[in-house]
Parts: sequence; C-alpha cells; structure tokens
Amino acid sequence: MYNHTPTLTHSEQQIAAERIHDLMATGISSGEAIMIVAHEIREADMKRRQDAGEFSADEEE
Repeated sequence: MYNHTPTLTHSEQQIAAERIHDLMATGISSGEAIMIVAHEIREADMKRRQDAGEFSADEEE
C-alpha cells in the first residue's frame, strides 16, 4: 500500500491546480479531477523515489 504523501513546492501546487482546472474544463467533476491529479503526483513521486533508491520493499503496491 502506498503510505507516503509527497510534499509539493508552491510552483508544483500551481501546476497541479492548473491541471485540475484543465480537466474540469473538459467536463470532469472537480472530485474526479483532484483524484486523477493526486494519482499522477503519487505515481511520479513513487518513480522518482524508486530511481533514487529511496523506495523500501514494504511500500510497494
């Protein structure tokens, strides 16, 4: 199970908010857009941590 919550910089937060607004502009609900962006952020963070060797075996999905 994925338990790590990535921390975003202010500019990363702005990019995430823009991505959410873009998804909503296509007709996706705000809740679904937030879930999509949160998933993308977690996946990117997991990949970054794996590449950096920070990922422990008990955190794998």
